[in-house]
Amino acid sequence: MLKEIVVNVGEEETRVAVLEDNVPVEIYIERSVNQRLVGNIFKGRVENVLPGMQAAFVNIGLEKNAFLYVEDAIPARSPEVNDQGGTALGGANICDILKQGQEVLVQIVKEPIGTKGPRVTIHVTLPGRYLVLMPTVDYIGISRRIESEKERERLKDLAARVKPEGMGVIVRTVAEGVEEEEFRQDINLLTKLWRKILSRAAYGPVPNLVHRDLELVQRILRDIFTEDVDRLTLNSRYEYEKVLDLLDITGPRLKLKVFFDERENIFEEYGIEQEIEKALKRKVWLKCGGYLVIDQAEALTAIDVNTGKYVGTINLEDTVLKTNLEAAQEIGRQLRLRNIGGIVIVDFIDMSEESHRQQVLQALEAEIKRDKTKTNILGITQLGLVEMTRKKVRPSLAEVLQKTCPYCEGKGKVLSEETLGIHYKNQIYNMARQTSAQTILVEANPVVAARLIGSGGANLKDLENKTGKSLYIRGSTNHHIESVTIRPLQDNEGVQAHTFPVKPGEVLEVKVEEPHVSNINDGIARVNGFILDIEGAGSLIGETIPVEVSKVYRTYAKARPVKI
Repeated sequence: MLKEIVVNVGEEETRVAVLEDNVPVEIYIERSVNQRLVGNIFKGRVENVLPGMQAAFVNIGLEKNAFLYVEDAIPARSPEVNDQGGTALGGANICDILKQGQEVLVQIVKEPIGTKGPRVTIHVTLPGRYLVLMPTVDYIGISRRIESEKERERLKDLAARVKPEGMGVIVRTVAEGVEEEEFRQDINLLTKLWRKILSRAAYGPVPNLVHRDLELVQRILRDIFTEDVDRLTLNSRYEYEKVLDLLDITGPRLKLKVFFDERENIFEEYGIEQEIEKALKRKVWLKCGGYLVIDQAEALTAIDVNTGKYVGTINLEDTVLKTNLEAAQEIGRQLRLRNIGGIVIVDFIDMSEESHRQQVLQALEAEIKRDKTKTNILGITQLGLVEMTRKKVRPSLAEVLQKTCPYCEGKGKVLSEETLGIHYKNQIYNMARQTSAQTILVEANPVVAARLIGSGGANLKDLENKTGKSLYIRGSTNHHIESVTIRPLQDNEGVQAHTFPVKPGEVLEVKVEEPHVSNINDGIARVNGFILDIEGAGSLIGETIPVEVSKVYRTYAKARPVKI
């Protein structure tokens, strides 16, 4: 498998993509105005102790107080063995450990997301190239990704020889095959860093940032750029030179895999921009013609698998199996690409044969093994749903690049034209009853305006008959589909000029959208929802042509094609 890292450095943000066989599987984005917080160490003050939640709020100088759970506040514990360290529950009471006003040294382990502040721990971990130093516990751990028992024992012996007294270390996956001298270099750098942190914490103010984790490119070198990576490409000469300097110290052999690409936006050149756009959509098409629907909610992420356009060649069971197998691989990739964390529920297409279900689960597990983020497949529920969990440390791709829609407030739905047409008609009736003015102006989204007018102005005539008023309905692209302006006018002098988007003699370029309902020789175009009946344009559907407006009526205008 070809593995490549592409780094795109811009003025306001740095983006990193990890590609496997030329397909993006991981995206990292760091902006100058919103830098990553995980790994940063703060001297903070306990603001509140909550015995009912077995947690405390800690002021670390950020907008929101940090959240410290009891298991992360226990002075000594046995860590979970993974590349970043971990935690284990203890039986202590939070009130016996922390007091209001107490000063504590904490490290952020989870970014603030939504209304929640960051999660912190007192058990600091300092990742190096090969080792993770744990200054607060006396422990030796080996990454679970190193499977050889012989190699695990060798690395454990090396770690025991270099480990500082009273401190702990975890051997990272990349350390496989590494010798003692490289371990010692790593440990020396990490212990020196820890002494600096303690010095800053001892004499600085409270709250205070005492250590900031590495910038994105440096973290990529530390955590991802390993021997199994074939190529690292950067578009910044400055970062390129800096990477080479760092590799002189940490991994000279890797320098031959580093390349400079002077193109300004290499994400565009590599096709990564398009993949990011796709990763923000609900629907993901599979090569076979099936598709996934991915819905990210606050509590969980639901993934639905559908056969779509794939009809198979043999039988239904074979079609379902092939779709599910391809879906399993794509789901593993999408979890990494979108950085989806928390609970994940997958609804594969129903399979009647147990052997097929096991094949699909095995395919999903094989894809998940490529993921550095801890992911657990819990099995199939009685409803046939696959339950998964994926550790959530940083915001998802959608949370980084998108925000809640200000119109629908995140529900992702708008009222239909039919619903809005009925609703706005009622508002027009109410306005007609309340005003003595004989003319009412209605401004709405062009789609809704067209519905209020109706075919040939039928709906408008009906509204005028029922209200006894002169109505002018204007389509406005500035109006959201769920927004309308209804206001009375004391006289209709100049109303037509104010309402109609076109005037006789005006030359416009318009797109012919459809043939005329009653005269197929004519074509229909729209300007802000206002209908143009174009003479002789029935054969020009889909084309953009210049037309001259000949006459304007209340509900539509006549026009004819012109040569320019």
